[in-house]
Amino acid sequence: MNQSIAIELPNGISLVMKREDLIHPFVSGNKFRKLKYNLLQANTENQSTLLTFGGAYSNHIAAVAYAGKENGFQTIGIIRGDELADKIASNPTLKFAQECGMQFEFVSREDYRLKTDAAFLAQLENKFGSFYLIPEGGTNALAIKGCEEILTQEDGIFDYVACAIGTGGTISGIINSALPHQKILGFPALKGDFLQDEIRNFVQNENWELITDYHFGGYGKVNTDLVDFINRFLEKTKIPLDPVYTGKMVFGIVDLIEKNYFPENATILLIHTGGIQGIQGMNLKLKNKGVPILHTHD
Repeated sequence: MNQSIAIELPNGISLVMKREDLIHPFVSGNKFRKLKYNLLQANTENQSTLLTFGGAYSNHIAAVAYAGKENGFQTIGIIRGDELADKIASNPTLKFAQECGMQFEFVSREDYRLKTDAAFLAQLENKFGSFYLIPEGGTNALAIKGCEEILTQEDGIFDYVACAIGTGGTISGIINSALPHQKILGFPALKGDFLQDEIRNFVQNENWELITDYHFGGYGKVNTDLVDFINRFLEKTKIPLDPVYTGKMVFGIVDLIEKNYFPENATILLIHTGGIQGIQGMNLKLKNKGVPILHTHD
């Protein structure tokens, strides 16, 4: 669903939000797209268990847990941080995933870095039996195939398409399906330039650019400016933004408009990739710091 954003912008520029967050109540946005063909493949391979990786407030963990429950799979989550094992009840994401039937394996941050290591994956298979592996963040070739379905024919009217980036799968799908006249802008939620190479593994087109100035210090980092922006945006548009991904992307787009990055009368499509479930966990962290929290719909 495309939704025009009713905020005043200079130079005749218009913003429209593609509400991928509304696709599914629990498997929202890009997670729905990424899981679609992976779930079909797991069925084709007669696998009954999905295993994946994620952190304390991972949208991906929550989505896999619910999608597994909805589609008849057992689910296993390898969670970064062994200190979280006794904090499930106070963590809204992990609590939700557990209620969906996900089994957890909490590992140290050091072991978590082995998530793509063949020997480590073999240990997991010895422990849990056969499983269908979904990578951290869900990005693989089948996920990108799903994300290629985000843009539709009606989206060909836009000059620019912008989305947040975690592991690079969503933007890769968008780049592959964009029309030649469209410029794709990606806003990484993480620091570092490694994503350029990750994305190039999945795309051939050169119609894209990464804007690396709006990560707010790194993955999961927010400040008062970002919280205030997201709260004002919700008040003006009735569209909630998550603070880890889409909120930073929209902040960046509005800032770039004010800095005359875009030509006059540019039309910009913003991809809302979901992640609203993470607001509750972020607000717990913000309360502990004694700073303003993110508002939610009444």
